[in-house]
Amino acid sequence: MRPLTNIYVFACVFTFTLWNNIQPTVEDEFIANYSSSLLTNVPKNIPVHTHVLDLSHNMISGLSISEFIYLSDLQVLNLSHNLITELDFSVFVFNEDLEYLDLSHNNILKVYCQTLACLRHLDLSFNKFTALPICQELGNMFRLEYLGLSATMIQRSDFRYIIHLQLHTVFLTLEYFSLYEPQSLMALNTRSLHIVFAANQNFSFPLLYDGMSTSENLQIVNLRYTLSYKDFPPPSLMLLKKIKTTALTLDTVDLQWAIILQIFLLIWHSHVEHLTVRNLTFRGPLVDLTEYEFLALLSSVEQLISLGGSMKVLTLEHVRNKLYYFNQEILYRQFSEMNIASLTIYDAYMPHMLCPNRTSSFQYLNFSHNALTDELFQNCGTLTVLKSLILQRNKFESLLKVSFMTSHMKSLKYLDMSSNLLRHDGADEQCQWAESLSELDLSSNQLTDAVFECLPVNIKKLDLQNNQIASVPKGMAELKSLKELNLASNRLADLPGCSGFTSLEFLNTEMNSILTPSADFFQSCPKVRELQAGHNPFRCSCELQDFVRLERHSGGKLFGWPAAYMCEYPEDLRGTQLKDFHLTELACNTMLLLVTALLLMLLLVAVVAFLCIYLDVPWYLRMTWQWTQTKRRAWHSHPKEQEAILQFHAFISYSERDSLWVKNELIPNLEKGEGGVQLCQHERNFVPGKSIVENIINCIEKSYKSIFVLSPNFVQSEWCHYELYFAHHKLFSENSNSLILILLEPIPPYIIPARYHKLKALMAKRTYLEWPKERSKRALFWANLRAAISYNLPMADANE
Repeated sequence: MRPLTNIYVFACVFTFTLWNNIQPTVEDEFIANYSSSLLTNVPKNIPVHTHVLDLSHNMISGLSISEFIYLSDLQVLNLSHNLITELDFSVFVFNEDLEYLDLSHNNILKVYCQTLACLRHLDLSFNKFTALPICQELGNMFRLEYLGLSATMIQRSDFRYIIHLQLHTVFLTLEYFSLYEPQSLMALNTRSLHIVFAANQNFSFPLLYDGMSTSENLQIVNLRYTLSYKDFPPPSLMLLKKIKTTALTLDTVDLQWAIILQIFLLIWHSHVEHLTVRNLTFRGPLVDLTEYEFLALLSSVEQLISLGGSMKVLTLEHVRNKLYYFNQEILYRQFSEMNIASLTIYDAYMPHMLCPNRTSSFQYLNFSHNALTDELFQNCGTLTVLKSLILQRNKFESLLKVSFMTSHMKSLKYLDMSSNLLRHDGADEQCQWAESLSELDLSSNQLTDAVFECLPVNIKKLDLQNNQIASVPKGMAELKSLKELNLASNRLADLPGCSGFTSLEFLNTEMNSILTPSADFFQSCPKVRELQAGHNPFRCSCELQDFVRLERHSGGKLFGWPAAYMCEYPEDLRGTQLKDFHLTELACNTMLLLVTALLLMLLLVAVVAFLCIYLDVPWYLRMTWQWTQTKRRAWHSHPKEQEAILQFHAFISYSERDSLWVKNELIPNLEKGEGGVQLCQHERNFVPGKSIVENIINCIEKSYKSIFVLSPNFVQSEWCHYELYFAHHKLFSENSNSLILILLEPIPPYIIPARYHKLKALMAKRTYLEWPKERSKRALFWANLRAAISYNLPMADANE
């Protein structure tokens, strides 16, 4: 045996049924899968260290030793579903570690034997053998546990070579079966026996009896009998004593009702504890029995099953009744009076079931996938030991009646009412549940919020999945014992609180309509250890930030995080996982946002105030206001004067400290001689009675140019600044080049106040005349100045 363990080998075996590769592939260095590859021969390029080889579902017709001689490590070989006609075990003589060999579903007619000492699993079923292919060498395979065979006839001598083998499972396929020699199977020593008959042939009753005397677990597929009931051979009393089957499975049964009853009699006389019947069809009419004989048979069965025996579990699945004009109440009575612990009748179109006449031994009842209604077990007080009741996929409508149904079931712990038509709209009557009920499945019904008014008070596990619940109403009856609650696939808009579920540990709210779950859930539900809230249409907004933060502090209580938690809204965030969704604290904290905005506003006000003070903005505003008011008064007092007529060549603005230079130098030099200029000077031209600001504005308005004598003294004069401001205002309002700057003395930039930014700008951008210290240059200075203010004033103004 190579280092590969048995567990690994058989795990690989079970994966064969899942493989569906079209192209040959190598799964890993030990597993080679060539299934469904249209092969006609065993491939030549199989890796030499292959342990598991799948060649199933191909068209291989023959095997040779040369194809497997180099696969010395081979342990599992699947050759099922091919076209092999002959099998020579010597082909695998060099595969000493071979444990699993499947040659089922081929066309093998003949076998040449060779002992394969390590073989544990050999399947030759669904082939075309006439006699069972059991040779003497097969008896030397002492490790053999599973043996699959096929034949058309069975004789006692067929099993003589393997009587001593301790087999776990024997699988027999008896298609086109023609002969069975009684007691042949009893030579087998196996725990499980599985027999498959052809679907269109009558099975052998002696083979059934012998099979029940051979193995503990017996499964028979395709029980069909079309002959007369009177030809049905009853088992002998001696044979009944030899039956050792405890678990019997009958699959695909198509028999007359009388034969089924006869088989039930046989089973109830035996040691069978678990009986499973799948795909059962019982038919009639009963042409071979008189009514008296049939009723007598029914009575015998009823008496027997009511007395009880070894039978503990009966399972009937997919039952079809083709017996017409039959009083079904007789059948219901037989089932209801069975003295067994577990009864399952699944998918039988059963519309009703009778309440047992006496205290029943049923502990487990499963009537799923039928047509049962609210009338089931009403006022039934005999199911006092029943612990589990499964009624899913029926036609129950009233949750109130369901509660009454359970009220007498003193031991009931589990009730499954899923996939029905249950409603509860509130009623005057109070629901009456069994006090022992601890698990209740009401999923896939039509229940609304009112369901919380009709629930067992001692319930521990409650499933309300796939209903129409929009919320958990407050003030409902408290469910103090509830630990698990499933509210998935409903209409919830938020996580429910735990005011009524003080012991809740698990909650499922997946696939609801929760946009923004409450972030205080774990505070209101301190005992919850797991919350499933994924697959909801989350709206990724500030409100969701608290829920995302909750996950970080929950210690892994959110099931399915982060894959099941994604944004649905807004559109641009759809598909984003909640763990990747982030907003700043400022964007989500309203108080912090207000405080921040207030601080920024205060800061802005402070900056504006500082700039206003630094740049003397109030002064400029005041001057603008005065300019506007002066212009308005002038308009209303003398509207015709607004059509301005120039009276002066220039208005002179200077500091009083520079008045000597103005009076001794500037005025005389400009006004002397022919064609002298008309200068406006505040001392001689301001109109008494008017304000200084108004006089300044009027003089500037009536002057062609404004001459500013700049010096350190000018910078220190408040009125000079007024005059400069108004002149500059005229410069922009009239789009004229009316300013003339004379720099009498150099002005250091540092002595110019900050509010004189207009002066700084003018000195930086405009050309000014500089008063020369040398007398030789002064003639040119005056000539330039005269040229700058040269203008022909209107005659009217000259006369004035």
